[in-house]
Amino acid sequence: MRVDVRSIRWAIRVVVALSVTLLLQGSTTGLHAQSGSNVGVVQGSASDADGRAIVGAAVVIRDESTGAARAVTTDATGHFSASALPAGTYTVEVTATGMAMARHVGVKIASGQTQELVFKLSVGQVTEEVTVSATPAERTAPSKPLLTARSAQSQVGEDFIQNNTSPAADYSQVLQAVPGMFSYSSNGPGLGDTKTFFRGFKDGQYNTAFDGIPFYDTNDPTHHSWVFFPTQFLGGTLVDRSPGTASSIGPTTFGGSVNLQSRNLGNDPHILGTVSYGSFATRLLGAEYESGSHGNSRFLVNAHQMTADGYQTYNAQNRDALSGKYLFTPSARTTFTVFTSYMHVLSNTPDWKDPLRSQIAQFGDNYLMSNDPTQANYYGYEHYHVTTDFSYFGLKTDLGHGWLIEDKVYLYGYHNHEHFNNQTGAITATSGTNKLNAYRTVGNIIPVSQTSKFGVFRTGVWSQLSLTNRYQTPEDPRTAPNYVDAALPLFHETFNTTSMQPYAEYEFHPIENLKITPGVKYSMYKQDFVQFADNGKTVGSLNGAPSISHAAEYKTWLPSLDVHYLAQHNLSIYAQYAKGDAIPPTKVFDVKNAAVGTLPKPTVAETYQTGTVFQARRVMFGFDVFHTRFDNTYSSVLNRDTNLNDFFATGASISKGVEFETNTVIGGGLSLYVNAAALRARYTDSGLLVQNSPKHTEAVGLNFDLSGATVNFFVKHADSMFNDNSSVHQAIYIDPITVANLSVGYTVRNPAAFSKSMKIRFSVNNLFDNHSITAVAPASKTTSVPSPNDQVTLLAARSAALTLTFDLARH
Repeated sequence: MRVDVRSIRWAIRVVVALSVTLLLQGSTTGLHAQSGSNVGVVQGSASDADGRAIVGAAVVIRDESTGAARAVTTDATGHFSASALPAGTYTVEVTATGMAMARHVGVKIASGQTQELVFKLSVGQVTEEVTVSATPAERTAPSKPLLTARSAQSQVGEDFIQNNTSPAADYSQVLQAVPGMFSYSSNGPGLGDTKTFFRGFKDGQYNTAFDGIPFYDTNDPTHHSWVFFPTQFLGGTLVDRSPGTASSIGPTTFGGSVNLQSRNLGNDPHILGTVSYGSFATRLLGAEYESGSHGNSRFLVNAHQMTADGYQTYNAQNRDALSGKYLFTPSARTTFTVFTSYMHVLSNTPDWKDPLRSQIAQFGDNYLMSNDPTQANYYGYEHYHVTTDFSYFGLKTDLGHGWLIEDKVYLYGYHNHEHFNNQTGAITATSGTNKLNAYRTVGNIIPVSQTSKFGVFRTGVWSQLSLTNRYQTPEDPRTAPNYVDAALPLFHETFNTTSMQPYAEYEFHPIENLKITPGVKYSMYKQDFVQFADNGKTVGSLNGAPSISHAAEYKTWLPSLDVHYLAQHNLSIYAQYAKGDAIPPTKVFDVKNAAVGTLPKPTVAETYQTGTVFQARRVMFGFDVFHTRFDNTYSSVLNRDTNLNDFFATGASISKGVEFETNTVIGGGLSLYVNAAALRARYTDSGLLVQNSPKHTEAVGLNFDLSGATVNFFVKHADSMFNDNSSVHQAIYIDPITVANLSVGYTVRNPAAFSKSMKIRFSVNNLFDNHSITAVAPASKTTSVPSPNDQVTLLAARSAALTLTFDLARH
């Protein structure tokens, strides 16, 4: 497959031309747009009981005298607008997936006036006759594209999370459903930190956010999947495989955004008790209470405790997790939301994480650590203790006249304290390491929008302050638990990071169903460092000074432009141009005396893409073509004239390809889902492939859901790819990887006097027990010849879990 930027630009021109042509043809059925003075406008917003905007809701405006109707959909902020309506009396109905229909009748539209409506949709009850906008094809899809999407987006719903993922899983397993994305666990689902890749982008080159709030490591914007948001906290995920629009905030819009979403709050109360037992001695006990609707408020509390031995030898884990969400709606126009969570993880996971090739050959695929205290990799020398917390307070209010304002104040923290020994070699007074990586972040997000008959104006600002403390100090592992440290650290630094991104964009509606949205964002970061003298590994003695202070600033303008056309009520076409950025990691200052001759600039990605989404009752599909030019990470070289290190980018890459996903309802409760992505991510100077970028990926999901019984079979395949060897690209060949998961469940109504329902679920991960190599870190930095000392990452073996969940609420 050969796709170049000229092809993408040509395709965008075709999309725009097609949009205009179809619009000029006009509508053939329903309520026609009128011209002249005797017309008015209906506009408004739709949100759920949590106050969150409902994206893609169907809005039907029906003339009560003639029965003629027009259909529009809500946009990314939950707003809709229908202009040029003949003066008269109308019924306006809003429907959305799994929600009870909301209706306003007797809506008077007068000549030259705008009628504003606010809709609050509640969760639809099983006993109700509910009209929903989502088709069966949408509701049964593990991942689905959105008609309102202005870029390549996929949404994974709560059903997939509850029915397809392991009870112990973290959010990375949810992302497997999305086209082109892949992530693997080496110790079992949820039992170790994983990284996700797509389009040639690695973790740290894309945003991850929870309810719109970015979270990430402050020294390098990567993410810890297993210690922030397990699947019990999640109500869905929206993945944007592009830099997004100007209003997409965060530190690394460079590659895209993974938008995790909190749980939805329903109208009915429930009290859930969960017991799960599975492979690797994995045991999970969980409890959940949801209040249901009590006047203007509702809340949800979830807690679980998990212990596991893990697939790898002696890599055990103990996890405690708690989350709570509270919603208060004092009026139809105002919503308050409070969320808080806490995670505590104890583990034996070593800092080096992966076994050597020689150890696997000698002891087996599951080998990681020894139980022999005379060995360097003795598990008793490895202690991993991490806590995280995440909280926010949100206010959303409709001010009238199309104005909507939100404010989210948030606070989160990460505290990782490890003690680990070298993987090999002699055990000495300095072979161990005392490691701390801790940060506390506080921030605020204020988006403001105004909807008029001409379009939607959006503006806002993201501001944040992070305080970080990091060090690594040599220690004697044999002195545990009262470790004896060396006099000087390998490195020690504290720094503050101030982030700010103001933005503005305007979504023009020049004619019916056509949206053109230009926008711009200003990305600003300032880092203030204090680096302490060390033993010479990082900054050295600092010429006798105890520390050195310095600062770095990064500023980038990031424009975006997209065109979205709703060709039919179930067919949309879009085209997009956008830029994203990522600031350099703080390790650029880990040089002698922290002296950096030339401060590196932020890396920038520039994306062109176009696509289409179709949703019918029994079939839905999404298709996109993309072309991204992106910068890569930095390397340093000693400037002999100044005796300082100059940093430079290692070269640009081009990532281009096609992606699609489709779901078909076969009948009898059975549906078939397929997605695929074809990718070429190459360096522009050498033509070599970017690491972790397979030529293609595929997924197949077979889903059955009928009369309380569910069967979900999901297979993800990634073609061969390469890992790099230091600065040598395309050095290590990785064979294709296939992972299949199976889940079978059944819900029993009123199984006992104390329970309203009981769900039994049996799940299997890596059904075919593949032990594929997923990554290799070569021992040599100059050759790609396999070595016994290479670090090798393998897939965790097949694992199974039996889970019982009781609803103890009253009948």
